[in-house]
Amino acid sequence: MASVTLEELHAYHAIDRSIFSRMVINLRRDPAESMLVMAMWFWLEETGYPNIVAKIVNVSDPVLGALAGEAVMCLNCLGSKNSTIAPNGILPLTTRIMEKDISLHMFHQNRFSTINGIKNFMTTVCSRIFTDILQHVMGSTSHPNQPLVIPGFPHSLFGSVTIVPRAMDHDFPIGGLWGWHPSNNFTEDDRTLFLTFSRGFPVTEEEIRELFTRIRGVCVDSVHMQENVSSGEQPLFAKMVLRSVTNVDQILNGRHIAKFRINGKHIWARKYERRE
Repeated sequence: MASVTLEELHAYHAIDRSIFSRMVINLRRDPAESMLVMAMWFWLEETGYPNIVAKIVNVSDPVLGALAGEAVMCLNCLGSKNSTIAPNGILPLTTRIMEKDISLHMFHQNRFSTINGIKNFMTTVCSRIFTDILQHVMGSTSHPNQPLVIPGFPHSLFGSVTIVPRAMDHDFPIGGLWGWHPSNNFTEDDRTLFLTFSRGFPVTEEEIRELFTRIRGVCVDSVHMQENVSSGEQPLFAKMVLRSVTNVDQILNGRHIAKFRINGKHIWARKYERRE
């Protein structure tokens, strides 16, 4: 399998490393938050805002700090269950840099796609290219192959990230962008909705599939109806696994709970959260 060394990764991501260094060294911004900001900018590049990092690299430190502040607003928006984000909540400075509208509403409408995209970039890119900078900022004396402890992780929304110092000649396997692809690392839970039904109005699997495949672009992989239902009783809930995380956002459309109707029966949908 083809591979790339850490030294080559550093060279490829020189601009990204420069911006991250300025945030955590010059501006003394929080390292964990700054990694999430970088991952969010990488995700924007992947989803229709090309070269955003290249456009940011030459701005002054005060402007960089202001741009990072707008990015943090977006990250906070992703953690909010408030579905009344103003559609005109434009990020003025980021919009000016990109010459293309970017708003909090856009992030909230695509909440789960964005969260998982940021997680992927954290895992496959940020965790590899910023390690030495993090060690410098935190004064870490960690030994090679022992994970760094980064205050702020695990994160309540983005989970944990493993950051391990490596030698410059350490090899990483190449796949997509050093292992990154938009469909990588999404678990089944990431693509699952939890559905509930009204007692007295039994819903079938066929009705569920019919209802949600009407939504343009949505593909239903599987439906798991409530098990161990007593004789004569109806299932009151189901798990629906979709083809992609994007489908989750298409169905919820920025809402915490979305209500649908088919054949006179109501179905409520929300993001599935595994409870141990």
